[in-house]
Amino acid sequence: MPNIQFFISAVLIEILAWGSLHLLNEHADSALMTYFIVHAVASILLALSLRPLFLPSHRLREHRLGLLGLVALVSFTIPIAGAVGCLVATFALYRYRNQDAFTRFPSVTLPEFDQYQSSSNSRRPLGLKTFLSNQSVPTPSRMRAMVALSNVSGRLASPMLRTALSDSNDDLRLLAYSMLDNKEQQISQAIHDAQQSLEHAHKNEGSSPPGPQGIQAAWALSDLYWEMIYQGIAQSDVREHAIAQSLHYCLAVLQEQPDNALLTLRKGRLMQLRKDYQQAQEAYEAALEQGQPAARVIPYLAEIYFLQHDYSKTQRLMQMLDSAQAPPSLRPCMKYWSAA
Repeated sequence: MPNIQFFISAVLIEILAWGSLHLLNEHADSALMTYFIVHAVASILLALSLRPLFLPSHRLREHRLGLLGLVALVSFTIPIAGAVGCLVATFALYRYRNQDAFTRFPSVTLPEFDQYQSSSNSRRPLGLKTFLSNQSVPTPSRMRAMVALSNVSGRLASPMLRTALSDSNDDLRLLAYSMLDNKEQQISQAIHDAQQSLEHAHKNEGSSPPGPQGIQAAWALSDLYWEMIYQGIAQSDVREHAIAQSLHYCLAVLQEQPDNALLTLRKGRLMQLRKDYQQAQEAYEAALEQGQPAARVIPYLAEIYFLQHDYSKTQRLMQMLDSAQAPPSLRPCMKYWSAA
Protein backbone atom coordinates (compact mmCIF):
# COMPACT_ATOMS: atom_id res chain seq x y z
CA MET A 1 0.00 0.00 0.00
CA PRO A 2 1.19 3.58 -0.66
CA ASN A 3 2.39 5.85 2.14
CA ILE A 4 -0.81 7.64 3.13
CA GLN A 5 0.93 10.52 4.90
CA PHE A 6 3.05 11.41 1.88
CA PHE A 7 0.07 10.98 -0.44
CA ILE A 8 -2.21 13.32 1.61
CA SER A 9 0.63 15.83 1.89
CA ALA A 10 1.14 15.72 -1.86
CA VAL A 11 -2.58 16.33 -2.50
CA LEU A 12 -2.77 19.24 -0.06
CA ILE A 13 0.37 20.90 -1.39
CA GLU A 14 -0.88 20.46 -4.98
CA ILE A 15 -4.14 22.22 -3.98
CA LEU A 16 -2.05 24.96 -2.39
CA ALA A 17 -0.04 25.31 -5.59
CA TRP A 18 -3.16 25.85 -7.67
CA GLY A 19 -4.53 28.24 -5.06
CA SER A 20 -1.38 30.36 -5.24
CA LEU A 21 -2.19 31.19 -8.85
CA HIS A 22 -5.41 32.93 -7.78
CA LEU A 23 -3.96 34.61 -4.70
CA LEU A 24 -1.04 36.14 -6.59
CA ASN A 25 -2.69 36.97 -9.88
CA GLU A 26 -1.53 40.57 -9.60
CA HIS A 27 2.13 39.39 -9.79
CA ALA A 28 2.04 36.86 -12.61
CA ASP A 29 5.77 36.05 -12.63
CA SER A 30 5.92 35.55 -8.87
CA ALA A 31 2.75 33.45 -8.95
CA LEU A 32 4.12 31.22 -11.69
CA MET A 33 7.45 30.72 -9.94
CA THR A 34 5.69 29.95 -6.65
CA TYR A 35 3.46 27.46 -8.43
CA PHE A 36 6.39 25.64 -10.00
CA ILE A 37 8.21 25.32 -6.65
CA VAL A 38 5.15 24.12 -4.71
CA HIS A 39 4.10 21.83 -7.58
CA ALA A 40 7.59 20.27 -7.66
CA VAL A 41 7.41 19.55 -3.93
CA ALA A 42 3.99 17.94 -4.41
CA SER A 43 5.33 15.79 -7.26
CA ILE A 44 8.24 14.59 -5.14
CA LEU A 45 5.94 13.74 -2.24
CA LEU A 46 3.65 11.83 -4.61
CA ALA A 47 6.59 9.81 -5.86
CA LEU A 48 7.71 9.05 -2.29
CA SER A 49 4.18 7.97 -1.39
CA LEU A 50 4.36 5.28 -4.10
CA ARG A 51 7.74 3.96 -2.97
CA PRO A 52 6.31 1.08 -0.84
CA LEU A 53 4.66 -0.35 -3.97
CA PHE A 54 8.08 -0.85 -5.57
CA LEU A 55 9.68 -2.73 -2.68
CA PRO A 56 7.87 -6.12 -2.89
CA SER A 57 9.08 -6.74 -6.46
CA HIS A 58 12.78 -7.59 -6.67
CA ARG A 59 13.25 -6.07 -10.13
CA LEU A 60 11.30 -2.89 -9.29
CA ARG A 61 13.28 -2.57 -6.06
CA GLU A 62 16.53 -2.59 -8.03
CA HIS A 63 15.30 0.37 -10.13
CA ARG A 64 13.30 2.19 -7.50
CA LEU A 65 15.34 5.42 -7.67
CA GLY A 66 14.81 5.64 -11.41
CA LEU A 67 11.10 4.89 -11.06
CA LEU A 68 10.67 7.49 -8.32
CA GLY A 69 12.39 10.07 -10.49
CA LEU A 70 10.20 9.13 -13.45
CA VAL A 71 6.99 9.48 -11.40
CA ALA A 72 8.08 12.85 -10.04
CA LEU A 73 9.06 14.09 -13.52
CA VAL A 74 5.79 12.98 -15.16
CA SER A 75 3.72 14.43 -12.32
CA PHE A 76 5.58 17.74 -12.59
CA THR A 77 5.47 18.11 -16.37
CA ILE A 78 1.83 16.98 -16.73
CA PRO A 79 -0.14 18.40 -13.81
CA ILE A 80 -3.01 16.30 -12.44
CA ALA A 81 -3.23 13.98 -15.48
CA GLY A 82 0.38 12.91 -15.02
CA ALA A 83 -0.15 12.17 -11.35
CA VAL A 84 -3.29 10.14 -12.08
CA GLY A 85 -1.46 8.21 -14.80
CA CYS A 86 1.45 7.44 -12.49
CA LEU A 87 -0.95 6.15 -9.84
CA VAL A 88 -2.68 3.85 -12.31
CA ALA A 89 0.61 2.57 -13.78
CA THR A 90 2.13 1.93 -10.35
CA PHE A 91 -0.88 -0.01 -9.13
CA ALA A 92 -0.85 -2.03 -12.36
CA LEU A 93 2.82 -2.93 -11.82
CA TYR A 94 2.09 -3.87 -8.24
CA ARG A 95 -0.87 -6.01 -9.26
CA TYR A 96 0.54 -7.89 -12.25
CA ARG A 97 4.26 -7.94 -11.48
CA ASN A 98 4.39 -9.03 -7.90
CA GLN A 99 7.43 -10.40 -6.18
CA ASP A 100 6.83 -13.97 -7.38
CA ALA A 101 7.09 -13.00 -11.06
CA PHE A 102 10.79 -12.17 -10.73
CA THR A 103 11.95 -14.84 -8.35
CA ARG A 104 15.47 -15.80 -9.34
CA PHE A 105 16.24 -19.37 -10.26
CA PRO A 106 17.63 -21.26 -7.28
CA SER A 107 21.20 -22.48 -7.38
CA VAL A 108 21.36 -26.23 -8.02
CA THR A 109 24.36 -28.33 -7.02
CA LEU A 110 25.80 -30.12 -10.02
CA PRO A 111 26.04 -33.91 -9.78
CA GLU A 112 29.44 -35.51 -9.63
CA PHE A 113 30.76 -35.93 -13.15
CA ASP A 114 31.40 -39.51 -14.15
CA GLN A 115 32.99 -40.15 -17.53
CA TYR A 116 31.56 -43.64 -17.67
CA GLN A 117 27.93 -43.07 -18.56
CA SER A 118 25.51 -45.61 -19.95
CA SER A 119 23.90 -44.91 -23.27
CA SER A 120 20.58 -46.07 -24.62
CA ASN A 121 22.07 -46.80 -28.04
CA SER A 122 25.11 -48.72 -29.15
CA ARG A 123 27.26 -45.67 -29.78
CA ARG A 124 29.74 -44.59 -27.14
CA PRO A 125 28.98 -41.05 -25.92
CA LEU A 126 32.65 -40.53 -25.07
CA GLY A 127 35.96 -40.86 -26.89
CA LEU A 128 37.51 -44.31 -26.94
CA LYS A 129 40.74 -43.05 -25.42
CA THR A 130 38.85 -41.55 -22.48
CA PHE A 131 36.80 -44.72 -22.18
CA LEU A 132 39.90 -46.92 -22.02
CA SER A 133 41.65 -44.74 -19.43
CA ASN A 134 38.62 -44.57 -17.10
CA GLN A 135 39.35 -46.84 -14.15
CA SER A 136 35.68 -46.91 -13.13
CA VAL A 137 34.71 -48.75 -16.32
CA PRO A 138 34.46 -52.53 -15.80
CA THR A 139 37.51 -54.36 -17.10
CA PRO A 140 35.58 -56.61 -19.55
CA SER A 141 34.13 -53.53 -21.23
CA ARG A 142 37.55 -51.95 -21.54
CA MET A 143 38.97 -55.19 -22.93
CA ARG A 144 36.26 -55.32 -25.60
CA ALA A 145 36.94 -51.70 -26.50
CA MET A 146 40.65 -52.44 -26.85
CA VAL A 147 40.00 -55.45 -29.06
CA ALA A 148 37.95 -53.14 -31.28
CA LEU A 149 41.14 -51.15 -31.90
CA SER A 150 42.33 -53.97 -34.13
CA ASN A 151 39.90 -52.63 -36.75
CA VAL A 152 41.12 -49.03 -36.33
CA SER A 153 43.91 -47.41 -38.30
CA GLY A 154 47.29 -47.91 -36.70
CA ARG A 155 47.83 -44.14 -36.70
CA LEU A 156 44.93 -43.84 -34.22
CA ALA A 157 45.26 -47.16 -32.42
CA SER A 158 48.97 -47.13 -31.54
CA PRO A 159 48.93 -44.06 -29.25
CA MET A 160 45.95 -45.45 -27.33
CA LEU A 161 47.61 -48.84 -26.99
CA ARG A 162 50.80 -47.21 -25.70
CA THR A 163 48.75 -45.29 -23.15
CA ALA A 164 47.21 -48.56 -22.00
CA LEU A 165 50.71 -49.97 -21.31
CA SER A 166 50.79 -47.89 -18.12
CA ASP A 167 47.33 -48.99 -16.96
CA SER A 168 46.99 -50.46 -13.48
CA ASN A 169 45.17 -53.54 -14.77
CA ASP A 170 47.53 -56.37 -15.70
CA ASP A 171 45.21 -57.97 -18.24
CA LEU A 172 44.74 -54.67 -20.04
CA ARG A 173 48.49 -54.03 -20.15
CA LEU A 174 49.21 -57.49 -21.51
CA LEU A 175 46.54 -57.15 -24.20
CA ALA A 176 47.87 -53.74 -25.25
CA TYR A 177 51.43 -55.07 -25.41
CA SER A 178 50.42 -58.10 -27.47
CA MET A 179 48.46 -55.97 -29.92
CA LEU A 180 51.36 -53.55 -30.38
CA ASP A 181 53.79 -56.43 -30.76
CA ASN A 182 51.51 -58.04 -33.33
CA LYS A 183 51.39 -54.84 -35.39
CA GLU A 184 55.16 -54.52 -35.25
CA GLN A 185 55.67 -58.15 -36.24
CA GLN A 186 53.36 -57.80 -39.22
CA ILE A 187 55.29 -54.82 -40.58
CA SER A 188 58.65 -56.41 -39.71
CA GLN A 189 57.66 -59.55 -41.63
CA ALA A 190 56.57 -57.43 -44.58
CA ILE A 191 59.92 -55.59 -44.48
CA HIS A 192 61.77 -58.92 -44.43
CA ASP A 193 59.82 -60.13 -47.47
CA ALA A 194 60.44 -56.87 -49.33
CA GLN A 195 64.18 -57.10 -48.61
CA GLN A 196 64.21 -60.66 -49.98
CA SER A 197 62.46 -59.38 -53.08
CA LEU A 198 65.02 -56.59 -53.45
CA GLU A 199 67.95 -59.01 -53.15
CA HIS A 200 66.32 -61.31 -55.67
CA ALA A 201 65.80 -58.38 -58.06
CA HIS A 202 69.46 -57.33 -57.70
CA LYS A 203 70.57 -60.83 -58.63
CA ASN A 204 68.33 -60.95 -61.68
CA GLU A 205 68.47 -57.33 -62.88
CA GLY A 206 71.57 -55.88 -61.24
CA SER A 207 71.71 -53.12 -58.70
CA SER A 208 73.16 -50.27 -60.75
CA PRO A 209 70.88 -49.14 -62.19
CA PRO A 210 68.06 -51.15 -60.56
CA GLY A 211 65.45 -52.71 -62.80
CA PRO A 212 61.66 -52.48 -62.50
CA GLN A 213 61.49 -55.18 -59.83
CA GLY A 214 64.25 -53.54 -57.83
CA ILE A 215 62.51 -50.15 -58.00
CA GLN A 216 59.23 -51.73 -56.92
CA ALA A 217 60.89 -53.51 -53.97
CA ALA A 218 62.72 -50.33 -52.88
CA TRP A 219 59.46 -48.39 -53.07
CA ALA A 220 57.75 -51.05 -50.93
CA LEU A 221 60.53 -50.87 -48.34
CA SER A 222 60.23 -47.08 -48.17
CA ASP A 223 56.48 -47.48 -47.68
CA LEU A 224 56.88 -50.05 -44.91
CA TYR A 225 59.47 -48.10 -42.94
CA TRP A 226 57.34 -44.99 -43.33
CA GLU A 227 54.35 -46.96 -42.02
CA MET A 228 56.31 -47.80 -38.88
CA ILE A 229 56.91 -44.08 -38.36
CA TYR A 230 53.41 -43.01 -39.30
CA GLN A 231 51.69 -45.52 -37.01
CA GLY A 232 53.97 -44.68 -34.11
CA ILE A 233 55.22 -48.26 -33.86
CA ALA A 234 58.88 -47.23 -34.09
CA GLN A 235 60.08 -45.31 -31.04
CA SER A 236 63.36 -43.71 -29.96
CA ASP A 237 66.40 -45.20 -31.77
CA VAL A 238 64.22 -47.57 -33.78
CA ARG A 239 62.35 -44.56 -35.12
CA GLU A 240 65.57 -42.87 -36.22
CA HIS A 241 66.60 -46.08 -37.97
CA ALA A 242 63.22 -46.30 -39.70
CA ILE A 243 63.53 -42.68 -40.89
CA ALA A 244 66.99 -43.34 -42.30
CA GLN A 245 65.91 -46.54 -44.06
CA SER A 246 62.74 -45.05 -45.52
CA LEU A 247 64.74 -42.07 -46.81
CA HIS A 248 67.42 -44.34 -48.25
CA TYR A 249 64.98 -46.36 -50.33
CA CYS A 250 62.97 -43.26 -51.22
CA LEU A 251 66.08 -41.59 -52.68
CA ALA A 252 66.95 -44.81 -54.51
CA VAL A 253 63.60 -44.72 -56.32
CA LEU A 254 63.78 -40.97 -56.95
CA GLN A 255 67.16 -41.42 -58.58
CA GLU A 256 65.43 -43.42 -61.29
CA GLN A 257 62.08 -41.59 -61.15
CA PRO A 258 62.87 -37.95 -60.31
CA ASP A 259 59.36 -36.81 -61.28
CA ASN A 260 57.61 -39.07 -58.78
CA ALA A 261 55.53 -36.48 -56.89
CA LEU A 262 54.41 -38.87 -54.16
CA LEU A 263 57.94 -39.89 -53.19
CA THR A 264 59.16 -36.31 -53.51
CA LEU A 265 56.59 -35.34 -50.91
CA ARG A 266 57.72 -38.22 -48.70
CA LYS A 267 61.31 -37.07 -49.08
CA GLY A 268 60.24 -33.69 -47.73
CA ARG A 269 58.45 -35.30 -44.77
CA LEU A 270 61.48 -37.43 -43.90
CA MET A 271 63.85 -34.50 -44.23
CA GLN A 272 61.58 -32.49 -41.96
CA LEU A 273 61.62 -35.29 -39.37
CA ARG A 274 65.43 -35.14 -39.52
CA LYS A 275 65.17 -31.34 -39.05
CA ASP A 276 66.87 -30.72 -42.38
CA TYR A 277 64.48 -27.88 -43.18
CA GLN A 278 66.29 -26.56 -46.24
CA GLN A 279 66.10 -29.85 -48.17
CA ALA A 280 62.58 -30.44 -46.89
CA GLN A 281 61.50 -27.06 -48.25
CA GLU A 282 63.07 -27.80 -51.63
CA ALA A 283 61.34 -31.19 -51.75
CA TYR A 284 57.94 -29.66 -50.94
CA GLU A 285 58.33 -27.01 -53.63
CA ALA A 286 59.33 -29.71 -56.12
CA ALA A 287 56.29 -31.80 -55.16
CA LEU A 288 54.03 -28.81 -55.87
CA GLU A 289 55.63 -28.36 -59.28
CA GLN A 290 55.16 -32.08 -60.00
CA GLY A 291 51.41 -31.84 -59.42
CA GLN A 292 50.82 -32.69 -55.78
CA PRO A 293 47.64 -30.94 -54.47
CA ALA A 294 48.37 -27.75 -52.54
CA ALA A 295 46.23 -28.96 -49.61
CA ARG A 296 48.67 -31.86 -49.10
CA VAL A 297 51.92 -29.92 -49.41
CA ILE A 298 51.41 -26.34 -48.22
CA PRO A 299 50.60 -27.22 -44.58
CA TYR A 300 53.99 -28.96 -44.24
CA LEU A 301 55.73 -26.08 -45.99
CA ALA A 302 54.00 -23.60 -43.67
CA GLU A 303 55.06 -25.72 -40.69
CA ILE A 304 58.70 -25.38 -41.72
CA TYR A 305 58.44 -21.59 -41.86
CA PHE A 306 56.68 -21.65 -38.50
CA LEU A 307 59.47 -23.69 -36.93
CA GLN A 308 61.94 -21.14 -38.32
CA HIS A 309 59.84 -18.32 -36.76
CA ASP A 310 58.95 -16.83 -40.13
CA TYR A 311 55.31 -16.18 -39.23
CA SER A 312 54.53 -13.83 -42.13
CA LYS A 313 55.29 -16.55 -44.69
CA THR A 314 53.40 -19.06 -42.57
CA GLN A 315 50.33 -16.85 -42.63
CA ARG A 316 50.62 -16.19 -46.35
CA LEU A 317 50.86 -19.89 -47.15
CA MET A 318 47.92 -20.83 -44.91
CA GLN A 319 45.79 -18.14 -46.54
CA MET A 320 46.51 -19.72 -49.94
CA LEU A 321 44.66 -22.90 -48.98
CA ASP A 322 41.09 -23.54 -50.08
CA SER A 323 38.94 -24.50 -47.10
CA ALA A 324 36.71 -26.62 -49.34
CA GLN A 325 39.64 -28.88 -50.31
CA ALA A 326 41.41 -28.91 -46.94
CA PRO A 327 40.77 -31.78 -44.50
CA PRO A 328 38.48 -30.95 -41.55
CA SER A 329 41.32 -31.28 -39.03
CA LEU A 330 43.21 -28.48 -40.79
CA ARG A 331 40.35 -25.96 -40.97
CA PRO A 332 40.68 -24.59 -37.40
CA CYS A 333 44.34 -23.86 -38.11
CA MET A 334 43.40 -22.12 -41.37
CA LYS A 335 40.78 -20.07 -39.55
CA TYR A 336 43.34 -19.01 -36.95
CA TRP A 337 45.89 -17.83 -39.51
CA SER A 338 43.19 -16.08 -41.54
CA ALA A 339 42.11 -14.09 -38.49
CA ALA A 340 45.65 -13.29 -37.36
